Amino acid sequence: MNKKLVFGVLFVALIIILAMNFGQYFTLENAKAQQEALGSFIEQNFLIAAISYFLAYVAITAFSIPGAAVVTLLGAALFGFWTSLLLVSFASTIGATLAFLSSRYLLRDWVQNKFGEKLQVINNGVEKDGAFYLFSLRLIPVFPFFLINLLMGLSPISTSRFYLVSQLGMLPGTAVYLNAGTQLAQIDSLSGIVSPTVLISFALLGVFPIIAKWIMARIKVSPKAHNGNA
Repeated sequence: MNKKLVFGVLFVALIIILAMNFGQYFTLENAKAQQEALGSFIEQNFLIAAISYFLAYVAITAFSIPGAAVVTLLGAALFGFWTSLLLVSFASTIGATLAFLSSRYLLRDWVQNKFGEKLQVINNGVEKDGAFYLFSLRLIPVFPFFLINLLMGLSPISTSRFYLVSQLGMLPGTAVYLNAGTQLAQIDSLSGIVSPTVLISFALLGVFPIIAKWIMARIKVSPKAHNGNA
């Protein structure tokens, strides 16, 4: 039997097992319940905690385990905005790249059979707009990020370009989520829910995709307008 097929089947089985056994723990309620205990541990073991969080986030992204958004919010609450931005930004991109590589070298047939129709859309976009298409998907996720990682693995885009574009494209959205996470951690009473900083943070979560879509549309139209005036 083909070795890649064997590894691919084992990898899919591992993803399913992890999602079934650990996905239930990545909920907002459980995260808030563990926040105090984790906060105390971090104060005493910051480096170990940061490395552990980083590796866990890489694994969650690489194996497409549900709950990455909750883990992102928890990271902001525990480490603060700038530290969590550094950890989450690189961990999410490394994890996404590992998922990308697993799709390219191990899961090709499974991804092709399961998401073949969506793959055609991705390939057409990459062929037409290149890396800019991936950048658009990262800013305005038409498809879930885990699906983008898997489908891009079957596209012609190079690994280095996928990593760099993903690192840049996911950064604004990551910052918005982390900002919301830092404000969520400060809610100690019902009055805290209506504080200006909390309201602004959650407004950003809703408005960011709209703003990003408008910016991407303007960027895409500008070269055409310039060519038309030439």
